[in-house]
Amino acid sequence: MLIRHKKASDILPSEITSQSFYMNRRKFLTTAAAIGGTAMFPSIAPAAKLPDIKKTPWGEALKPTSFEAVTTHNNFYEFGTGKTDPSRNAHTLKPKPWTVEVAGEANKTGKFSYEDLVKPHQLEERIYRMRCVEAWSMVIPWVGIPLGDMLKRFEPTANAKYVAFETLVDPEQMPGQKRPALDWPYVEGLRIDEAMHPLTLMAVGIFGEEMPKQNGAPMRLVVPWKYGFKGIKSIVKITFTEKQPPATWNIQAPHEYGFYSNVNPKRDHPRWSQASERPITGEGGIAALFAKRIETKMFNGYAEEVLDLYKGMDLNKYF
Repeated sequence: MLIRHKKASDILPSEITSQSFYMNRRKFLTTAAAIGGTAMFPSIAPAAKLPDIKKTPWGEALKPTSFEAVTTHNNFYEFGTGKTDPSRNAHTLKPKPWTVEVAGEANKTGKFSYEDLVKPHQLEERIYRMRCVEAWSMVIPWVGIPLGDMLKRFEPTANAKYVAFETLVDPEQMPGQKRPALDWPYVEGLRIDEAMHPLTLMAVGIFGEEMPKQNGAPMRLVVPWKYGFKGIKSIVKITFTEKQPPATWNIQAPHEYGFYSNVNPKRDHPRWSQASERPITGEGGIAALFAKRIETKMFNGYAEEVLDLYKGMDLNKYF
């Protein structure tokens, strides 16, 4: 008999947003097509179902945010700086075929297809709370592979202290890259123990379906105890490094965005408080601008699982 002890990460469903739009999304998409609505969001057409997904207890008490909100309210600067820009513009992305280069401090490096990376593993569904530094949050049923399981296949050496990630650069596929909104390519990094932590996921889908283009197809990073800008999308390169790698937002504004990006309600962003957040619902097509704020939890509610990673660290200094 499996006895599951409730963790801090399993917050009350009453604090989370509605699933009703997701349950009716097929009807929504059919109706939208009939009135031309899909022209507004051409990249949210129904995706292919992913096979053989193992259900896990992660987040089983949580109620997911609506499918429409998850796919139409997000950050993906490669397709524009507005929250709805990715859903309008990401139809130009071509996630098949896809190749990822693995380099650096590992015994097995080279170029690997998406199938090489994903098919040897069991896909898992994990429902995680996700929080953005802009003080909004969602609950998303991710489908993916524990990142540590994937990385172990490359046999990282003792010199591998960090793992760096890089997003595709192709302005024809990613029109936002035609503008200097950021220094392209978008790059991100984790300490090796963070990358290997059981919570860290290489996600390839949401809601049991292939990853939508605007959410980072075909594969993206998910680290639920960190702010959203650690969720690098459309990954084309993974590098094991001895030195701390660059991270785009840390380069862009180092006084605002640290390398670690841990959710810490006690350390405010220079321009706004991090003590509370607005859950995104998506009901009625409105992104919870007037939703009731809820208290932000340390490490986004995953402190029990990850606190030991940062034992002895000054979390105000290493933010």
